[in-house]
Amino acid sequence: MQTTEPITEPIAEPMLDRPVILTPDRTARVSRKTGETDVHVGLNLDGTGRCSAQTGVPFLDHMLDQIASHGLIDLDIQATGDVHIDDHHTNEDVGITLGQALHQALGDRKGIVRFGHFVAPLDEALVQVALDFSGRPHLSYGLQIPTERVGTYDTQLVREFFVAVVNHSQMTLHIRQLDGINSHHIIEATFKAFARAMRMAIEVDPRRAGKIPSSKGVL
Repeated sequence: MQTTEPITEPIAEPMLDRPVILTPDRTARVSRKTGETDVHVGLNLDGTGRCSAQTGVPFLDHMLDQIASHGLIDLDIQATGDVHIDDHHTNEDVGITLGQALHQALGDRKGIVRFGHFVAPLDEALVQVALDFSGRPHLSYGLQIPTERVGTYDTQLVREFFVAVVNHSQMTLHIRQLDGINSHHIIEATFKAFARAMRMAIEVDPRRAGKIPSSKGVL
Protein backbone atom coordinates (compact mmCIF):
# COMPACT_ATOMS: atom_id res chain seq x y z
CA MET A 1 0.00 0.00 0.00
CA GLN A 2 1.46 3.28 -1.05
CA THR A 3 1.34 6.16 1.44
CA THR A 4 2.04 9.83 0.88
CA GLU A 5 4.10 11.66 3.45
CA PRO A 6 3.10 15.25 4.22
CA ILE A 7 5.30 17.86 2.55
CA THR A 8 7.27 19.71 5.18
CA GLU A 9 9.69 21.60 2.94
CA PRO A 10 8.63 24.44 0.65
CA ILE A 11 8.38 23.53 -2.99
CA ALA A 12 10.81 25.45 -5.17
CA GLU A 13 8.91 27.24 -7.88
CA PRO A 14 9.29 30.46 -9.84
CA MET A 15 8.24 33.55 -7.88
CA LEU A 16 5.93 34.62 -10.70
CA ASP A 17 3.89 31.43 -10.22
CA ARG A 18 3.13 32.18 -6.59
CA PRO A 19 -0.06 34.00 -5.62
CA VAL A 20 0.43 37.58 -4.51
CA ILE A 21 -0.60 37.82 -0.87
CA LEU A 22 0.69 41.23 0.18
CA THR A 23 0.46 44.43 -1.79
CA PRO A 24 3.97 45.88 -1.53
CA ASP A 25 3.01 49.56 -1.54
CA ARG A 26 -0.37 50.67 -0.27
CA THR A 27 0.43 54.36 -0.01
CA ALA A 28 -0.94 57.48 -1.65
CA ARG A 29 -0.25 61.18 -1.92
CA VAL A 30 -3.05 63.42 -3.12
CA SER A 31 -3.31 67.20 -3.36
CA ARG A 32 -6.39 69.31 -3.99
CA LYS A 33 -6.26 73.06 -4.53
CA THR A 34 -9.30 75.25 -5.09
CA GLY A 35 -10.14 78.90 -4.65
CA GLU A 36 -11.19 78.04 -1.10
CA THR A 37 -8.68 75.45 0.17
CA ASP A 38 -5.29 73.86 -0.40
CA VAL A 39 -5.16 70.29 0.93
CA HIS A 40 -2.35 67.72 0.91
CA VAL A 41 -2.85 64.15 2.15
CA GLY A 42 -0.24 61.43 2.59
CA LEU A 43 -1.50 57.97 3.51
CA ASN A 44 -0.01 54.57 4.34
CA LEU A 45 -2.55 51.80 4.86
CA ASP A 46 0.08 49.55 6.44
CA GLY A 47 1.25 52.07 9.00
CA THR A 48 1.46 52.15 12.78
CA GLY A 49 -1.08 54.86 13.61
CA ARG A 50 1.09 57.94 13.23
CA CYS A 51 -0.70 61.17 12.45
CA SER A 52 0.30 64.70 11.56
CA ALA A 53 -2.84 66.73 10.95
CA GLN A 54 -2.83 70.50 10.63
CA THR A 55 -6.02 71.66 8.97
CA GLY A 56 -6.77 74.89 10.82
CA VAL A 57 -9.80 73.14 12.34
CA PRO A 58 -8.64 71.81 15.75
CA PHE A 59 -11.54 69.43 16.38
CA LEU A 60 -11.16 67.93 12.90
CA ASP A 61 -7.45 67.41 13.61
CA HIS A 62 -8.43 65.52 16.77
CA MET A 63 -10.81 63.28 14.82
CA LEU A 64 -8.23 62.60 12.08
CA ASP A 65 -5.87 61.45 14.82
CA GLN A 66 -8.54 58.94 15.91
CA ILE A 67 -8.73 57.57 12.35
CA ALA A 68 -4.96 57.07 12.21
CA SER A 69 -4.51 55.74 15.74
CA HIS A 70 -7.39 53.25 15.75
CA GLY A 71 -7.15 52.39 12.06
CA LEU A 72 -3.40 51.76 12.29
CA ILE A 73 -2.79 53.86 9.20
CA ASP A 74 -0.27 56.66 8.90
CA LEU A 75 -1.71 60.05 7.97
CA ASP A 76 -0.07 63.32 7.00
CA ILE A 77 -2.75 65.92 6.33
CA GLN A 78 -1.91 69.58 5.80
CA ALA A 79 -4.59 72.05 4.82
CA THR A 80 -5.18 75.76 4.59
CA GLY A 81 -8.57 77.23 3.86
CA ASP A 82 -11.03 80.06 4.33
CA VAL A 83 -11.70 79.27 7.98
CA HIS A 84 -12.19 83.00 8.56
CA ILE A 85 -15.55 82.41 6.84
CA ASP A 86 -16.27 79.05 8.51
CA ASP A 87 -14.89 75.51 8.65
CA HIS A 88 -17.17 74.04 5.98
CA HIS A 89 -14.90 74.20 2.92
CA THR A 90 -11.82 72.91 4.74
CA ASN A 91 -13.77 70.12 6.45
CA GLU A 92 -15.32 68.98 3.15
CA ASP A 93 -12.14 69.22 1.08
CA VAL A 94 -10.12 67.28 3.66
CA GLY A 95 -12.80 64.57 3.43
CA ILE A 96 -12.65 64.62 -0.38
CA THR A 97 -8.86 64.38 -0.48
CA LEU A 98 -8.72 61.67 2.19
CA GLY A 99 -11.31 59.68 0.23
CA GLN A 100 -9.26 60.05 -2.96
CA ALA A 101 -6.13 58.90 -1.11
CA LEU A 102 -7.93 55.82 0.23
CA HIS A 103 -9.17 54.99 -3.26
CA GLN A 104 -5.67 55.37 -4.71
CA ALA A 105 -3.92 53.37 -1.98
CA LEU A 106 -6.39 50.47 -2.26
CA GLY A 107 -5.93 50.26 -6.02
CA ASP A 108 -7.97 47.40 -7.51
CA ARG A 109 -8.66 46.15 -3.94
CA LYS A 110 -7.28 42.70 -4.59
CA GLY A 111 -6.87 40.55 -1.50
CA ILE A 112 -8.52 42.83 1.04
CA VAL A 113 -11.18 41.69 3.51
CA ARG A 114 -13.44 44.40 2.02
CA PHE A 115 -16.09 44.48 4.80
CA GLY A 116 -15.62 45.94 8.27
CA HIS A 117 -17.74 46.64 11.32
CA PHE A 118 -17.24 47.88 14.85
CA VAL A 119 -19.25 49.12 17.83
CA ALA A 120 -17.35 51.72 19.85
CA PRO A 121 -18.31 52.87 23.36
CA LEU A 122 -17.17 56.18 24.79
CA ASP A 123 -18.62 56.64 28.26
CA GLU A 124 -22.39 56.90 27.71
CA ALA A 125 -22.11 57.02 23.90
CA LEU A 126 -22.28 53.91 21.75
CA VAL A 127 -21.90 54.04 17.96
CA GLN A 128 -22.02 51.25 15.38
CA VAL A 129 -20.25 51.49 12.02
CA ALA A 130 -20.41 49.00 9.16
CA LEU A 131 -18.67 49.60 5.85
CA ASP A 132 -17.90 47.96 2.54
CA PHE A 133 -15.26 49.03 0.01
CA SER A 134 -17.79 48.09 -2.62
CA GLY A 135 -17.02 50.60 -5.36
CA ARG A 136 -20.55 51.98 -4.83
CA PRO A 137 -20.68 55.19 -2.76
CA HIS A 138 -23.49 55.24 -0.21
CA LEU A 139 -23.86 56.83 3.23
CA SER A 140 -26.56 55.95 5.73
CA TYR A 141 -26.11 58.41 8.61
CA GLY A 142 -27.93 57.94 11.91
CA LEU A 143 -26.29 60.34 14.38
CA GLN A 144 -28.41 62.59 16.58
CA ILE A 145 -25.94 65.11 17.97
CA PRO A 146 -27.68 67.25 20.60
CA THR A 147 -25.65 70.47 20.30
CA GLU A 148 -24.87 72.68 17.31
CA ARG A 149 -21.19 72.98 18.20
CA VAL A 150 -18.35 71.23 19.96
CA GLY A 151 -16.00 74.06 20.80
CA THR A 152 -16.00 76.05 17.57
CA TYR A 153 -16.76 73.03 15.35
CA ASP A 154 -20.19 72.92 13.72
CA THR A 155 -21.53 69.43 14.40
CA GLN A 156 -23.38 69.41 11.03
CA LEU A 157 -19.92 69.08 9.46
CA VAL A 158 -19.54 65.50 10.75
CA ARG A 159 -22.02 64.31 8.13
CA GLU A 160 -20.41 66.48 5.44
CA PHE A 161 -17.00 64.95 6.19
CA PHE A 162 -18.28 61.40 5.80
CA VAL A 163 -20.25 62.28 2.64
CA ALA A 164 -17.00 63.50 1.10
CA VAL A 165 -14.97 60.45 2.21
CA VAL A 166 -17.64 58.01 1.01
CA ASN A 167 -18.09 59.58 -2.42
CA HIS A 168 -14.39 59.72 -3.21
CA SER A 169 -13.28 56.41 -1.69
CA GLN A 170 -16.30 54.66 -3.23
CA MET A 171 -17.31 52.91 -0.05
CA THR A 172 -20.68 52.01 1.43
CA LEU A 173 -20.91 53.33 5.00
CA HIS A 174 -23.59 52.89 7.65
CA ILE A 175 -23.38 54.84 10.91
CA ARG A 176 -25.81 54.14 13.75
CA GLN A 177 -25.97 55.85 17.12
CA LEU A 178 -27.10 53.32 19.70
CA ASP A 179 -26.77 55.60 22.72
CA GLY A 180 -25.30 58.91 23.80
CA ILE A 181 -26.14 62.40 25.08
CA ASN A 182 -22.75 64.15 24.96
CA SER A 183 -21.92 65.59 21.54
CA HIS A 184 -18.16 65.18 21.86
CA HIS A 185 -18.52 61.56 22.98
CA ILE A 186 -20.93 60.71 20.16
CA ILE A 187 -18.69 62.18 17.46
CA GLU A 188 -15.47 60.70 18.83
CA ALA A 189 -17.07 57.25 19.22
CA THR A 190 -18.13 57.53 15.57
CA PHE A 191 -14.63 58.26 14.33
CA LYS A 192 -13.16 55.49 16.47
CA ALA A 193 -15.73 52.97 15.21
CA PHE A 194 -15.10 54.11 11.64
CA ALA A 195 -11.35 53.67 12.07
CA ARG A 196 -11.69 50.17 13.54
CA ALA A 197 -14.16 49.08 10.87
CA MET A 198 -11.88 50.42 8.15
CA ARG A 199 -8.89 48.68 9.70
CA MET A 200 -10.77 45.39 9.43
CA ALA A 201 -11.84 46.04 5.84
CA ILE A 202 -8.42 47.01 4.47
CA GLU A 203 -6.58 44.10 6.06
CA VAL A 204 -5.06 41.66 3.59
CA ASP A 205 -6.87 38.31 3.66
CA PRO A 206 -4.28 35.54 3.15
CA ARG A 207 -6.99 33.19 1.92
CA ARG A 208 -7.85 35.55 -0.93
CA ALA A 209 -4.40 35.08 -2.52
CA GLY A 210 -4.57 38.51 -4.14
CA LYS A 211 -7.98 38.03 -5.74
CA ILE A 212 -10.81 40.55 -5.99
CA PRO A 213 -13.14 40.05 -2.98
CA SER A 214 -16.28 39.76 -5.07
CA SER A 215 -18.16 36.94 -6.78
CA LYS A 216 -18.36 39.23 -9.82
CA GLY A 217 -14.58 39.41 -10.06
CA VAL A 218 -14.53 43.22 -10.04
CA LEU A 219 -15.36 46.05 -7.66
